[in-house]
Amino acid sequence: MQAKAEARYIRVSPQKARLVVDLIRGQQAGAALTTLRTTNKRIAPTVEKVLQSAIANATNRNEDVDVDALFVTEAYVNEGPRMKRVRPAPMGRAYRYQRRLSHIVIKVTEKEA
Repeated sequence: MQAKAEARYIRVSPQKARLVVDLIRGQQAGAALTTLRTTNKRIAPTVEKVLQSAIANATNRNEDVDVDALFVTEAYVNEGPRMKRVRPAPMGRAYRYQRRLSHIVIKVTEKEA
């Protein structure tokens, strides 16, 4: 039994989000939530919300799912579209820069006891 949750267009670079998502891959769901609550990164609460959503999706899909037996089987971050912005520069010029967006995907599966 596999359940998936996805958060799209999150305003953080994929490189920074992957640092947090790599911490929980393969962990038991309860331990992953504890890890995310103690992680000191700005994206950690968002990843925690996605994980809680995946757990809720698993329980909604099948009533007899044991939440304690759920494991994070897949967790990855894809790159979203980039927002192009312009910053003023000296002598009337302008510098272009990009604001990166992320798509976060977490899948949980129930392991047999």
